[in-house]
Amino acid sequence: MRFLTAGESHGPKLSAIVEGFPSNLEIDKQRMTEELLRRQGGYGRGRRMQIEKDTFNFGSGIRHGKTLGSPIMIELNNDDFKHWSTIMSAEPVSPEELDSMRRVVTKPRPGHADLVGGMKYNVRDLRNILERSSARETAARVAVGALCKELLHALDIRVSSRVNRIGSVMDDAQYNLEDIKVFGSQSSVRMVSEEKTKEAEQLIDDAKKNGDSIGGIVEVIVENPIPGLGSHVHYDRKLDSKIAGSVVSINAFKGVEFGLGFDAASTPGSKVQDEILYDEDEGYIRRTNNLGGFEGGMTTGMPIVVKAVMKPIPTLYKPLLSVDINSKESFKATIERSDSCAVPAASVVCEHMVVIEVARAILDKFPHDDMDELKNAVKEYKKRIKAY
Repeated sequence: MRFLTAGESHGPKLSAIVEGFPSNLEIDKQRMTEELLRRQGGYGRGRRMQIEKDTFNFGSGIRHGKTLGSPIMIELNNDDFKHWSTIMSAEPVSPEELDSMRRVVTKPRPGHADLVGGMKYNVRDLRNILERSSARETAARVAVGALCKELLHALDIRVSSRVNRIGSVMDDAQYNLEDIKVFGSQSSVRMVSEEKTKEAEQLIDDAKKNGDSIGGIVEVIVENPIPGLGSHVHYDRKLDSKIAGSVVSINAFKGVEFGLGFDAASTPGSKVQDEILYDEDEGYIRRTNNLGGFEGGMTTGMPIVVKAVMKPIPTLYKPLLSVDINSKESFKATIERSDSCAVPAASVVCEHMVVIEVARAILDKFPHDDMDELKNAVKEYKKRIKAY
């Protein structure tokens, strides 16, 4: 299974093409729409989310609510395009007209792709870079992840996520999965604790007032994963490696850990490794899950637990020092419409990137021209490994 996304932040639409899905998978479009709405929420979001509705349409690959087995095309309209139709026109526009709109970008933002992308692709208007490198692109990825969730749903694999930290406010206590789903979904910042939610909101308000931004840490949990996804035989087949790469590909994400993660460095080995037990009903299980559901790059069958850190968004309303690429003079960086904190929304994006990699691993492992073929293959495989 593979996918590509296309589209710019203020262009007419975002789109994705997904190849490799089985036929006859029932798709709940309303459930997919709700996933996209989750990405739009969260305390600290900017005005853009008041404009976009993130509704989508299938352009191919779905008929009468079921997959065909052919490539699936998903399209999301950018409602804000009507305000940018000349600036983002696919047809030629005179430099004078663009200049009169004051939308040519020559002052790159520290921490963004603007300057390096401009140098790499040899463009003088950095809008050519920032439009594609914008986090708006993640809406298309969430749409792909929502499609992959339909596959996991059919295989009884469940996924949830939460925010563990925003700035200095931490809500990293151990909660049961039901509390994470219920209370995390009710919280404006996707934290479980009501007290910590209020503290995080205040921190975000302070950052916004100061023209600043703040980052945080998110956690994704995959329940009931199939054991043995991924492989130990090559570095590029390890599923935890693939998940880590996909998570870091999200805008502003700078680090990933599984289970204990970096805390394992200060913990004795006897308290890190997950002891193996056997249960007649469940088969092989682990006493703990310190390794986050992985051994040797493969899933153990324990919940997959992924944590990731997001840096503060680089677009600041009190911009940092930069250099005009034309005059080479020092200026304050360009201001684009942005969020003071996008960690709650980013947790949803992270969740869906993990989902994509888990779905891809399942489809890599099992025959899947048709959903019944896939379900039967998974059923027989689980029966075999339980009796191992």
